[in-house]
Amino acid sequence: MKKALFLTIMFSLSLMAEFHAKIYNIAPKLKEKMINGNSWHRGCPVDIVDLRYLRLNYINFQGEERVGELIVHESVADDVVNIMRELYEIGYPVNQMRLVSDFGGNDWKSIEADNTSAFNCRKATGSKKWSRHSYGKAIDINPIENPYISRKGHISHKASQKYRKRRHRDNSTADRAVLLKNDEATKIFESYGFSWGGDWRYTKDYQHFSKK
Repeated sequence: MKKALFLTIMFSLSLMAEFHAKIYNIAPKLKEKMINGNSWHRGCPVDIVDLRYLRLNYINFQGEERVGELIVHESVADDVVNIMRELYEIGYPVNQMRLVSDFGGNDWKSIEADNTSAFNCRKATGSKKWSRHSYGKAIDINPIENPYISRKGHISHKASQKYRKRRHRDNSTADRAVLLKNDEATKIFESYGFSWGGDWRYTKDYQHFSKK
């Protein structure tokens, strides 16, 4: 009886859980936060009016439902919402999802917090060219579990060292956050035309999905 009751409760909770997302223009207060938080400034390759603010729910590493924030280019906003909906539906966990302005526009700090983020007006790692994040057309997801590995094999963040070997090990929440080539989560991004940094020939950026 106890087992049947438990299954009934779990089934009821699964019916209650539902993905929600809203897309907004960048309001004046948010623009001010982006400027003060060093994620946007005059001279960036995309104007504020071309960006959109997303609020959407996700399942964190503790199995709790949370509301996350992303800023993306208006041309990919619908696709990103659909991607996040599909990730939610397959139970893909996201540690946290905050605007990079909360970290002063500092990509290092955002990664150290294992933060999933999108828009950030900055140069690409090791380059003088604008990153795809500067256009709002890239997402870094669970960056500790999916590290950037340089051409020489260097990983900057200590917590990512144990994820150098790309494989699933124990079906823990963090393990399920690891992205591999044939994983359903990776295929969801690719089905919407996003390319994966794990496919790069020399450097590997397993957290990174971008769209041209």
